[in-house]
Amino acid sequence: HCVFEVLDNSIDEHLAGCCTKIDVTIHVDGSVSVRDNGRGIPVDIHPKWKMPAVELVLTNLHAGGKFGQGAYKYSGGLHGVGAKCTNALSDWFKVEVTRDGKVYHMAFERGKTTEKLSVIGELKNKKNTGTLVTFLPDPTIFTITTEFKFERLATRLRELAFLNPGLEITLVDERDESPKKETFLYKHGIDEFVRQLGENKQVIHPKPINISRQRDEIFVDCVLQYNDSYNDQILCFANSIPNPDGGTHLTGFRTALTKAINQYARSNSLTKDKDPSISGDDVREGL
Repeated sequence: HCVFEVLDNSIDEHLAGCCTKIDVTIHVDGSVSVRDNGRGIPVDIHPKWKMPAVELVLTNLHAGGKFGQGAYKYSGGLHGVGAKCTNALSDWFKVEVTRDGKVYHMAFERGKTTEKLSVIGELKNKKNTGTLVTFLPDPTIFTITTEFKFERLATRLRELAFLNPGLEITLVDERDESPKKETFLYKHGIDEFVRQLGENKQVIHPKPINISRQRDEIFVDCVLQYNDSYNDQILCFANSIPNPDGGTHLTGFRTALTKAINQYARSNSLTKDKDPSISGDDVREGL
């Protein structure tokens, strides 16, 4: 979860149209780093708090880039506490920001600043920007284990790559003698996700049905495909965050699907007026 909180900030950069590549690496010492090619966390001094924005973002609760109007319209998370929690729960936490042709560095231990913001490098190419965060979980807090599971990270990264078409996410595990590496990049996004879910099943129609709509500032993408099994499998997400308990988007989808199929059946005389309506369970069988 600590990794995902840091990762969500990189995903937000992608959603804002400023990041195309994210690298997640599990290091030999058990630490993890997340590097992106986004704009880099701002380093200028905040007028109110009199500290660099990057320090504010990583130490001060409820101060983040998500509260300005329109900065992150579709960001995951809401409270601006994510990366700060990871920082507070880490034995040590380092951040490197590349922007304006300079490389800035800061270090923390258990949420407290140990090394103030300093410039550790200069770049000739000012177009190179990004953020690199490396941290080691605090064993006094995570008493059961501080070990990261490659598969668990891979599952979420694959999901994020499906939900963010064109974003390349690489996961590297350096803990073994021969490092493991997986790259996730899906040009067709959710369509490919649904095709993969149906790979080992007998699908009823080869091409998934794609529906994309925008109303005001809400975008909805829905992809569906039926197979010959009895169960349905519906996965919902909002702003790239999985919603295992559903929500209004799931309720709306179920209602609309049942209604559409019933209307079609009636208007094409596939069911008679005296027949009972087709139930939601019926229309979702094998979905």
